[in-house]
Amino acid sequence: MFYADVILPVPLEGMFTYIVPDDMVSEVRVGVRVMVNFGTKKSYIGIVARVHETRPEGFELKEISKVLDGAILESQLTLWQWVADYYMSPIGEVYKAALPAILRTKEGRRNEGRGTHTSERSFPNDFADLQSPSSLFTHNSSLKELTLVQQRAYDDILASFETKNVTLLHGVTSSGKTEIYIHLIMREIQRGRQVLYLLPEIALTVQIMNRLKVVFGDRLGIYHSRFTDSERARLWKRQLSSERHDIILGVRSAVFLPFQNLGLVIVDEEQDTSYKQQEPMPRYNGRNVAIMLAHQHGAKTLLGTATPCMETYYNAFMTGKYGLVGLYERYAGIALPEVRIVDIARLRHRKEMRGTFSPPLIDCIREALEQGEQVILFQNRRGFSTMLQCRTCGWTPRCGQCDVSLTYHRTTDRLTCHYCGRHYDVPKVCPACESEGLSKRGVGTEKVEEQVRALFPEARVARMDLDTTQTKNAYASIINDFSEGRTDILVGTQMVSKGLDFGRVSVVGILDADTMMSYPDFRAYEQAFIMMAQVSGRAGRSGHRGVVILQTINADNPLLLQVVKNDYRTFYDKLAEERQAFHYPPFTRIVSIYLRHRNDAIVTAASRDLANALIYTFGSRVLGPDRPPVGMVRKMNIRKIMLKVESGMDMGSVRNALRRAQMRIAADRKYSSLQIYFDVDPVG
Repeated sequence: MFYADVILPVPLEGMFTYIVPDDMVSEVRVGVRVMVNFGTKKSYIGIVARVHETRPEGFELKEISKVLDGAILESQLTLWQWVADYYMSPIGEVYKAALPAILRTKEGRRNEGRGTHTSERSFPNDFADLQSPSSLFTHNSSLKELTLVQQRAYDDILASFETKNVTLLHGVTSSGKTEIYIHLIMREIQRGRQVLYLLPEIALTVQIMNRLKVVFGDRLGIYHSRFTDSERARLWKRQLSSERHDIILGVRSAVFLPFQNLGLVIVDEEQDTSYKQQEPMPRYNGRNVAIMLAHQHGAKTLLGTATPCMETYYNAFMTGKYGLVGLYERYAGIALPEVRIVDIARLRHRKEMRGTFSPPLIDCIREALEQGEQVILFQNRRGFSTMLQCRTCGWTPRCGQCDVSLTYHRTTDRLTCHYCGRHYDVPKVCPACESEGLSKRGVGTEKVEEQVRALFPEARVARMDLDTTQTKNAYASIINDFSEGRTDILVGTQMVSKGLDFGRVSVVGILDADTMMSYPDFRAYEQAFIMMAQVSGRAGRSGHRGVVILQTINADNPLLLQVVKNDYRTFYDKLAEERQAFHYPPFTRIVSIYLRHRNDAIVTAASRDLANALIYTFGSRVLGPDRPPVGMVRKMNIRKIMLKVESGMDMGSVRNALRRAQMRIAADRKYSSLQIYFDVDPVG
């Protein structure tokens, strides 16, 4: 009798064993989708991970109900298991994150009487076009000639790949990294290999897609969450066929696509925290999974950025684990932008500020508009006002489900929680003291947009943040309008700070540098430096030198001076000294342990018990438990414990010890509804 270990999309550890009926033995193999019953609930579509002849003891086994089709390569299952182990997540959660929902919930239909191999079976009528790709492999193979500086970097990358599996291309903003990527991609597909090109934000795929399409045509496939589930499933099935795309351009979830002959992985803007999945599990980092994916295929990984994350800097600049190639001249010799610090505390004291805007910024915007140039204004908070407050008693409205103040949105005239998404009506009077003196405090992108329109009524203004990019084509519309000169001023959050290439932008305004630096996290200064350096790089990418106006109330802060000088080496070297002294990454690994429960007293007691159990094993490496800055989300009270792990410790043993401690707490009856989860290598 044969048995199959099946991965199910459930939040439970491990796989589940089923009997393979005699009439299905020839069809059940690794990677095949099967229909099974699980417990007393409905049927699930699972993935066969192993076929064997060993019956588990002590279990009453059920039979596989139906064999569907082959949807997963064995190499993908190997990657899934690595993600589950490393990020301490049930493999069923990896399955849910990896596979388009249609492939997890729809049975599909076999081609009757054709004897088709399972991996080539078609889907029912509502998915009839999943395997009808347009004609490939014609394309315009004319490439732009690399400059001497770019050619040198290209040659150095190939030389680095001779001895290193991972190489960092450290290139200043607007140095032409993308053109080098294109030449490397062409080299790989000419050798018959596939390429995965990762970007951190959907917004970036709009511009890069257009550049790649010109060269590679239909050899290019696009994969991200703004496509419908049917569209993503269509591309997934195509990648299993002989008509697969040679190049995949996508965001972090693209690492889970089937690759049959992968030669190169490019991770652009590798420093970006958007590569890290936060909710739900698995809380993986797309950059790190991409490196493992390439390793499993014997491929090379190229990390590209002007501002490497601290871990990558350590591996490339300090230890030599990664290869390092520098590209320190902007394309066509254009100078890096001039960064001017403006002390808005002094200007406010002298009553010279015009709302959010300083006189120097207003002057630069006006001059840019008069010369037919464009402006980007960066404010890393969305909404109109960050909070309402009663002028009489100081009351502020807070979310009923989360421990956070509400943000006022002018376009909807409602208060919104940016954690659970719940909306509230704006109170007419203060519910605490019945005063009518409710004032709006703080500035979000919506308010910045309103002030810009008032100051520059002749300008065409657009806003790019989470609120304006909800629809499928919103990114493309905003970016295309700005690229084609139909928008003069673009207001945005960190979406505008990374990787976008707009040739006519001469002025960038950073409206509030201080908020980014004051966030209570050890990565705050690193992220602030990266965002300011990145958004500064949007200025002056063609033509004359750009200008960046950096508004702050702390003009003497050394970090700001390093941004002004583009002195990344001093910044990173000082940051490395601090991280080493206080035992933070990259000199240690961090695992954050979160506990959640509706009852605050229960989660408090459980977190103390778990911390004590961990201290018994790990000693002073355990910090906490603490209440995080947002201590309740969706009515679930949260506690956090941090574990610091030295680089020499075996992470497998660490994970096993954490699992044992978790199971001991979970076995306690009074903690029966407690949620415990792990965040390995957190980014914030």
